[in-house]
Amino acid sequence: MYSFIICLLLLIGSYFIYGKILERVVGVDESRPTPVQRLEDGVDYTPMSRIKNFLVHFLNIAGLGPIFGVIQGAVFGPSAFLWITFGTIFIGAVHDFFSGFLSLRNDGYTMPNIISKYLGKKVQKFIAFITILTGILVASVFSTGSATLLNSITSVPVLVWTIIIFIYFLIATLFPLDKIIGRVYPIFGLLFLIMVILITGTLILSPNYTIPEFTTPGLYLTDKPLFPFLFITIACGAISGFHASQSPIVARSMKNENDARPVFFGAMVLEGITALCWAAVTLAFFHSQPQLAASFAGTPSIGVYEMSSKLLNPLGVAIIILGVVICPITSGDTALRSARITISDEWHIDQKKLISRLKIAFPLFLISFALTFVDFSLIWRYFAWLQLIVAVAVLLSGTVYLIQKKKHYIITLIPSIICILISFGYILQAPEGLRLPAMIANIISVILTIIITAIFLKKYKFNNDKTADETS
Repeated sequence: MYSFIICLLLLIGSYFIYGKILERVVGVDESRPTPVQRLEDGVDYTPMSRIKNFLVHFLNIAGLGPIFGVIQGAVFGPSAFLWITFGTIFIGAVHDFFSGFLSLRNDGYTMPNIISKYLGKKVQKFIAFITILTGILVASVFSTGSATLLNSITSVPVLVWTIIIFIYFLIATLFPLDKIIGRVYPIFGLLFLIMVILITGTLILSPNYTIPEFTTPGLYLTDKPLFPFLFITIACGAISGFHASQSPIVARSMKNENDARPVFFGAMVLEGITALCWAAVTLAFFHSQPQLAASFAGTPSIGVYEMSSKLLNPLGVAIIILGVVICPITSGDTALRSARITISDEWHIDQKKLISRLKIAFPLFLISFALTFVDFSLIWRYFAWLQLIVAVAVLLSGTVYLIQKKKHYIITLIPSIICILISFGYILQAPEGLRLPAMIANIISVILTIIITAIFLKKYKFNNDKTADETS
């Protein structure tokens, strides 16, 4: 319990301390016009209040990540608490803040366009492809998770639920932002928060369960090494490049730059808290049981149902199920929305007409739907790895921005180095990667990370300093 409480307090405190530091570093200016004040179009650029933007963004980024990923990652034991806490504060929240802030400062640009500005055209094309692919994968895995959970409590076939979910995806993706997302999603966001408080509070008050400490033995239930598998399995609860694809959606609706910390940094901290709570619930509930280890290889929706049904009354179970079903669905549709916006921005396709939006969206839906027939855990791991690549590009873009502004660029450079190391470590030894022995893979990862960091600093920091000295 003490480990959980300490981590919870660290996450809450980070919003008021580290979030404020980031605001001062980038120089948030409330008098500066935001994109929606200049580019309002009634479709994607539509003004919304701070609280609406916060709840919409939180719902967009949360989805299944801080639930399903955490349930799978709980096989690594209370180490998950540390990764969720420090990953959220120093990597995830920094990434989300900069992805949103840079979009605010650049007409609500999508990440590929922002990356083009700071890292060049070649990187832009690659990240645009990854962003679109990530959006497709998110819709696929999130719809599969929701459909599987609905199937377990209704006996309606998974395929039927998946078709229904994708019909909704299409409608929500095509409609203007304020017609469905802006009106309904804040309510769903509140429901998500109630769900987390309900199940965590019930667990804490129950005399039958105890949240383990870091020193509790017998909770490491997998033969996978901690690095890098924990960091990939629990992705969205600590760092997710997918969030960068969602940031421009609300950046195009913000009426004041002062909203950046509450919306972007704040929503990520809240997602970290959500992940921490679900990790505590899972570890306390299953406590060394083989069901937890089994969930690592499969869809953890059954675990959600089992935990909620035994901890809560029927009304509580309904709230949990509703939250776990609705939230990933809402993340899925905004994932496809961001993929549509990315394509339209890349090819300069006007999106005011419905038929123009439909031409882009429909093929994306077909591909995403086809991927629902692929093994969930495999798609999840590929998604987790791909989003980490996007996170690296976003953090390096933030680093270039800070270098150009002569600010403390270390706050984005260090997180990017960590993400690079995790990315190499995973793909070199994962079953779906090169399957190298852990020690060899880790040594190669460190060498490659050092090389990439050196090349980056030489190009963007040292050359920049040299140019500045020559022109002074």
